[in-house]
Amino acid sequence: MAASTAITAVAHGASHLIPSRTAFAISSGRLSSLSQSRTLNLSHLQRRANAPSSRRRVVVRAARIESGGVKLGARAPDFELPEPLTGNVWRLDDFELYPCLLVMFICNHCPFVIHLKKDIVKLSNFYMKKGLAVVAISSNSVVTHPQDGPEFMAEDAKMFKYPFPYLYDESQEVAKEFGAVCTPEFFLYKKDGRRPFELVYHGQFDDSRPSNNTPVTGRDLCLAIDLTLSCQPIPTNQKPSVGCSIKWHPVAES
Repeated sequence: MAASTAITAVAHGASHLIPSRTAFAISSGRLSSLSQSRTLNLSHLQRRANAPSSRRRVVVRAARIESGGVKLGARAPDFELPEPLTGNVWRLDDFELYPCLLVMFICNHCPFVIHLKKDIVKLSNFYMKKGLAVVAISSNSVVTHPQDGPEFMAEDAKMFKYPFPYLYDESQEVAKEFGAVCTPEFFLYKKDGRRPFELVYHGQFDDSRPSNNTPVTGRDLCLAIDLTLSCQPIPTNQKPSVGCSIKWHPVAES
């Protein structure tokens, strides 16, 4: 499908884009059995989010920031993360059968993510039917932002009917491995046969921001996905994503 058609579908929310978790799997039996065979007790994560704060003074680092610093062609880092909604554990290997993979770093509270959230769901539903695999990851510290904790992630996934797994990176090591720095941040990988996933797009969703009155279209990301699915090269001049910085765990002052 031409990029312009896909963009229109995302912008106007075509009625046929019905959120469905079954659309996530090309080989649903394989992925279901893999993810459901690995479960994790998430109760300790929520206890950490609700734990009383320490008396020592901490420094919280947060700011508006642009994505960058990751070279195109980089291999997708391996990961093993829990999905708070189901308790299942997902790995990079679970997406082995897909020709391309979209990894998104998002969270619950960030206004830049909230601005795009419904359209991210529409885009994902549209392209997952065409063979795109999608996964979202939240790496925000629950020490500083308990509203981004696993219990609230599960509620968010239900409320917005995420058709993709929404995973929790408690240690923040996965975000660091990917080179993620902000929310939202988009990493699009392609896979040729048995070769590892390689990064082909690391840019913005589109030009829309919460305060600039520009309509949300998904133009930039849609075009990148269309080109990837049709095995065409993606321009290397890519506008960075802009958003809130990932909320790193606070550092105790010495």
